[in-house]
Amino acid sequence: MNIVILAAGMGKRMQSALPKVLHPLAGKPLLSHVIDTARALSPQRLCVIYGHGGDAVPESCKADDLTFAKQEPQLGTGHAVMQAVPHLSDDVPTLVLYGDVPLTTRDSLQQLLDSAGRDKLAILTIALDDPTGYGRILREGGQIVGIVEQKDASEQQRAIREVNTGIMVAPTPQLKKWLATLSNDNAQKEYYLTDIVARAVADGVPVVSAQPSAVWETLGVNSKVQLAELERIHQRNIANALLEQGVTLADPARIDVRGSLVCGRDVSIDVNAVFEGKVELEDGVSIGAHCVIRNARIGKGADIKPFCHIEDAVVGAESAIGPYARLRPGTELGEDVHIGNFVEVKNSKVAAHSKANHLAYVGDADVGSRVNIGAGTITCNYDGANKFRTVIEDDAFIGSDTQLVAPVRVGKGATLGAGTTLTRDAPEGKLTVSRAKQLTIDNWKRPVKIKK
Repeated sequence: MNIVILAAGMGKRMQSALPKVLHPLAGKPLLSHVIDTARALSPQRLCVIYGHGGDAVPESCKADDLTFAKQEPQLGTGHAVMQAVPHLSDDVPTLVLYGDVPLTTRDSLQQLLDSAGRDKLAILTIALDDPTGYGRILREGGQIVGIVEQKDASEQQRAIREVNTGIMVAPTPQLKKWLATLSNDNAQKEYYLTDIVARAVADGVPVVSAQPSAVWETLGVNSKVQLAELERIHQRNIANALLEQGVTLADPARIDVRGSLVCGRDVSIDVNAVFEGKVELEDGVSIGAHCVIRNARIGKGADIKPFCHIEDAVVGAESAIGPYARLRPGTELGEDVHIGNFVEVKNSKVAAHSKANHLAYVGDADVGSRVNIGAGTITCNYDGANKFRTVIEDDAFIGSDTQLVAPVRVGKGATLGAGTTLTRDAPEGKLTVSRAKQLTIDNWKRPVKIKK
């Protein structure tokens, strides 16, 4: 099939310089949600109609399988679809979607396509308790004979509860013919795509309908209020899916997934956790409250305590992280690694059973197994122009308040005394200490404040 996505609107009520379809829902633009759903239907042609925002829309989502057509000026939905006509193949039907309606599911669209076949005009409709603002579906003898917009509807027509969602599919040769006959003789002075319904009826083309499984599939975004409402709907849908998979959520209303979250068995997630990009939580993982996890894999049985930030990192099985720990990009932790409160790890590998329990910075380092890194320890990896690596071999003990000035190596089983500033390699199995000699000054008196 051909798919046309209308994404040219300004979105004045968004009160933003950003084109409406580029506002994020669950961490990605509204339009990207629609494109992803469209791709799931395997279309032969996928055309996006853009307008307001200039090239911002095509630049944000350009891809080899997309074509773009500019609508300028914007003269209504019918006029928008006209811009796609040169890109449409006559051999297959054309499905029309909207870049600001992000939650329509593939299943509902497939149902619509099945209803249309190759020779019918099919409209996705829904019944609303309050249909204000929507085009009403006009039927005679149960058959659809037209759609009337809110501003053009009579009082009797405004009482109709079945409304047009705007999503429709039509045989492409007839669609092109009908578009060429559209008029803007209406209250809005626009070319309505909905007017093709009357053309279809006049031509004897059957007009049928299909209904989505839920109203939220058809909700569009015209304001920040509506965007926030859809965000909560979307996140609740994700939460429900996680619950059905067996994930324990402390509060399904307080989780945000802005990407892909894959969970194993017996995973537990506390409140206000945020997951971005691609995140994998293996069996038995526990995520504490207020964690932010982006593009990470958390190994089996790991315990991520509250207020941790983890980005582009791998956490080994049975490890304990936090609270208030930060794992930056390039971090790879082995099995049973402990990274405690106010510890930051960046671009480093830490092998099994090692620990840095509090107040440390481990950057650009290779840490062996069973290493203890004391409080206040830092790897000095940057000289102001270049970065260097620190190597700490198995079973080393790094005393508190130690600075390791890279490039430097700590040998296997070595001990660094507290307060050491290490600028040369520390030999394995020995104690290395670098600190000023302790002195006690006799007859010294603490200064006292002079009274004025």
